[in-house]
Amino acid sequence: MRISTGMIFDSGLTSLGKLSSQLLQTQQQLSTGRKVLTPADDPVAAVGILQANQAIDLTQQYKKAHDNANSTLAFVESQLKSAGDVLSEARTLVVQAGNPGLSDADRKSIAVQLRASFEHLLGLANTQDASGQFVFAGYQGNVQPFAGTVESGVAYFGDDGQRALQVSSSQQVAVSDSGNRIFNRIASGNGVFSLDYDSSNTGGARISGSNVVDAAAWHDASNSGHLEIRFWVDEMGTIGPQNAVYYDLVDAGTGFSLYRDPGDPLTAPSTAGGSDNTYTHAYVPGQPISFSGLDVAYGGGSFGANVMLTGQPADGDSFSLKSSGSQSVFETLSRFIQALEQPASGSHDQTRMSNEIALALGNFDQSEENFLAVRSGIGSRMNRIEMLETLNSDLNVQYQQRLSDLQDTDFAKALSDLMRTQIQLQAAQQSFAQTSKLSLFNYI
Repeated sequence: MRISTGMIFDSGLTSLGKLSSQLLQTQQQLSTGRKVLTPADDPVAAVGILQANQAIDLTQQYKKAHDNANSTLAFVESQLKSAGDVLSEARTLVVQAGNPGLSDADRKSIAVQLRASFEHLLGLANTQDASGQFVFAGYQGNVQPFAGTVESGVAYFGDDGQRALQVSSSQQVAVSDSGNRIFNRIASGNGVFSLDYDSSNTGGARISGSNVVDAAAWHDASNSGHLEIRFWVDEMGTIGPQNAVYYDLVDAGTGFSLYRDPGDPLTAPSTAGGSDNTYTHAYVPGQPISFSGLDVAYGGGSFGANVMLTGQPADGDSFSLKSSGSQSVFETLSRFIQALEQPASGSHDQTRMSNEIALALGNFDQSEENFLAVRSGIGSRMNRIEMLETLNSDLNVQYQQRLSDLQDTDFAKALSDLMRTQIQLQAAQQSFAQTSKLSLFNYI
């Protein structure tokens, strides 16, 4: 094969250019710390680097979501804690209002303080976050959720939605709670049934307490959910001591006595027959009136409820037991404030006030439990976010390690390559300098 002078020059220049390019690339790898400078350097690694960078960016986005979720939930929890504190202070005022030595002016003074608590609680229910969104309005963040007064009641204008943030590729966490659930949908009474007095009562019987013996029995299909305790006074001593007080347990939904035979309508007291069809249940103040273990088959013989009353009822007085429904904390406060502002000088008024206090305290207990349940739910969500933060941090470390393996320069190897390429380039330059001097004309 004939090798021309031109071929020697071309081959030498190509080698010098290639070695210079290698030297430049190695210098760039050392200066940038990256071994893959362009996709052409390593297409497979370039794809892996792109995927790792995308995964890292995603973990950073989720970290921001975690921070936002934690901040929002902590803010909501602090507002609910404040609402619980307001309710606790109001409860103390309700207990204070039960002091029999208070005058009407004293009670009105307490009512003024409770009105302030009402307004404070209403303000907390209408809390806005830093962006101006109402936190207890459900999805309707731009709508004020609560509005009203003690006299007119409080209406809710939000919805039942829960705003959520995406905190992982497959999970969302709710960062808000509906004000309807927190402030309005609170179980009344003891959570199974609510005890109330008839506004037409004239006696001195007062609510002392109630308890659930068997919730399943109360919820049985045979129970209409509206029972009553009806009192009568045996003034003539027809079936016992003169002026003795007796009671009957009545299903107000059907109008039948729970102590009479099924289908026997409730009529005037009778002195004939046995104990299962007469008012022979003597009332003893402070002793439980049981709706369990009845002596007839009506309703299965049990409704799983006990009621305790103190004081003496008058003839015709009654108390009702209704299945627990939803009551608003604002409704509870409003009712008690308005009751407190009425004169309570006579014994009948004192009895009414005592019953209102018992009812308010029971509903306050349910409200506080509801606040605590919501706060507990918020706490569990914050714990969930904390676990996701840990997982997200671990994933970020793995992605960073993968990215480093794919793109970071091995400095020991790069320095070795740099030195080798420099030596090769120097040798190539020197040899080219020698070969480039070769010419036939030098020997003619």
